[in-house]
Amino acid sequence: MNKQDLIIATAILQAQLLKKIDQHLSVHGISFSEFLVMHFLNAAPHKTMRRIDLAESIGLSASGVTRLVNPMVKNHLVEKESNPRDARVSLVKLSETGANLFKDASASFKLSAESILKPLDDKQTKTLAELIEKLL
Repeated sequence: MNKQDLIIATAILQAQLLKKIDQHLSVHGISFSEFLVMHFLNAAPHKTMRRIDLAESIGLSASGVTRLVNPMVKNHLVEKESNPRDARVSLVKLSETGANLFKDASASFKLSAESILKPLDDKQTKTLAELIEKLL
């Protein structure tokens, strides 16, 4: 497989993975993108991040993360906060409701990940992880 075909195959694989993961997370009423938001907020100090840092973490533009986060605010999964040090900087915080949903959705995500990677043995999984890390 040449490099161009490898990139195309990787894009197709990504689309298929997202579809499978979204199916598992849909029972919780969230998408994988929303799961990623909660994942990064859950890991952040005080479960809070600057909107721009959150956008960078999940690979979206600032406006893209705004479009993703706004419905999450309406559903009480995250909260908007103002930055006491700089009013121009907006913060996003994982709400208690969001933290509880994230805990439940994480169990579904773990099962999904295990199912997706089942064809690979431990050595292949480790090699794949190393290769992806190198490309990132």
